[in-house]
Amino acid sequence: MAVLELFQLSGKVALVTGGSRGLGLQIAEALGEVGCKVAISARKAEELQAAKAHLEARGIRAFTCVCDLQKLERIPALVDEVVRELGDIDILVNNAGATWGAAAEDYPDEAWHKVMNLNVSAPFFLTREVARRCMIPRRGGKIINVASIAGLKASAEAGMRTVAYNTSKAAAIHLTRALAAEWGRFDINVNAICPGFFRTKMSAGLLDQISDAVIARTPLGRLGGEEDLKGAVVFFSSRASHHVTGQYLAIDGGSSIV
Repeated sequence: MAVLELFQLSGKVALVTGGSRGLGLQIAEALGEVGCKVAISARKAEELQAAKAHLEARGIRAFTCVCDLQKLERIPALVDEVVRELGDIDILVNNAGATWGAAAEDYPDEAWHKVMNLNVSAPFFLTREVARRCMIPRRGGKIINVASIAGLKASAEAGMRTVAYNTSKAAAIHLTRALAAEWGRFDINVNAICPGFFRTKMSAGLLDQISDAVIARTPLGRLGGEEDLKGAVVFFSSRASHHVTGQYLAIDGGSSIV
């Protein structure tokens, strides 16, 4: 097989959660650009419609599903919608997430539950649903969990005290490894990407305060950009990563190594 054929994804069905903006929209663009039929889900219908228009202006077929993944009982219906519209899901990207900043000793119960539910419970329940309905019966599939370099380290800096976020992203990395170990026999690849700081709606407020310091301690000397997740996502979604599973890749300009 020619090298470029290893990255061929034409006709594959991809579901990207939290796909209406930020990193999720970049991921949806990447998969659509290489020929996937893309479904994106998010909580807000108006943001999904804007994302759909953005993708379709680039020639990418996009199907939208309004779904609040905090409501775990909605997950089977989300899978129903995508399968009914596009067919069995070949690629699942668990990108939807939340954060909440507070000192650990003052951390609100509601904040802990919100972050852990959206960053850990929802990805597991959605992945379980997609795997048993679409991937295990066909003995194949690609699952990408969007973790974070926050899952690799902790911080005591003011403004970056996010105990639930750090914990949840560490859990996402190990969930990746546990599922990869169990589902390898079904030829399902499960991997994670760990972005560093990208300017998104979720990170914008914090980056307004600390971006100069982040850039100064990042070996490549920059924040993540609008193209910087695309190559890794296509790799993990395609046959190019056929013998790679249970791994995580930091996409952070090197900030996690210093």
